[in-house]
Amino acid sequence: MIESIIRAINNNEEISFFYSGLPRVAQPCAVGISRAGNEVLRCFQTEGGHITPGHEWDLCTVAKISNLKLTGKQFQVNPQGYKQGDRGMHRIYAQL
Repeated sequence: MIESIIRAINNNEEISFFYSGLPRVAQPCAVGISRAGNEVLRCFQTEGGHITPGHEWDLCTVAKISNLKLTGKQFQVNPQGYKQGDRGMHRIYAQL
């Protein structure tokens, strides 16, 4: 799954997946290891449900993601507010 996320980041391609029981479509921005030692994905959600309405930025634990798919839809501009060097990650495998 990490390889698919890295490919999506490198190609600026949206992904779809289930997380916390909800379907989501998101722009993957960074993937790596959190300060707690978990593999995590920082993404900007463009479609789907939210546990907390009105918050599009998510830090998802990769082990809790299911049915990950690359959508084939590319995004041209980085999501608003995105900054490289995610502070929530100890080690970054890939980032926009």
